[in-house]
Amino acid sequence: MEFGYDSPMSSDLLPVDSSLMFKLIRVVNLVARPFHESIGKQNQLSISEWRAMMVLASHPGSSASEVADWTGLDKMSVSRAIAGLHKRDRILKKDDPDDQRKSLLFLSAKGERLFERIGAQARQREEELFSGANRQELERFDATLEKLVAALGRLEAK
Repeated sequence: MEFGYDSPMSSDLLPVDSSLMFKLIRVVNLVARPFHESIGKQNQLSISEWRAMMVLASHPGSSASEVADWTGLDKMSVSRAIAGLHKRDRILKKDDPDDQRKSLLFLSAKGERLFERIGAQARQREEELFSGANRQELERFDATLEKLVAALGRLEAK
């Protein structure tokens, strides 16, 4: 697959039309836009807070570092998200019995109710987004995303 084209400017440029990375970023931004414009504003919830809530709903008792690993967010963004969720009583922090320097994070009852309400909207949006793809396409796409995540993990480890 060709990722660029001949340009009079420079062959090192990543043109918007053919850059897979740019297209991936664009998709993420387009998917997040409705959240920013409506759900986030209505619920005083940032997209980073929502992502942290998604992790904690699936992996209760995760540490902030684990939330960062699952979301791909930097530790400062996760720290701000955790602080915002804690300020609004959407999460609970418990001391890790194995490591007193860490807190284990859980959705509070208030956080669980918010997650359920917004999660239903998120599931509907996901169904709409992928409605044009058949099962085989979605399975291939999922496998490709898993490969990308694994490759990025290897790159970070270097």
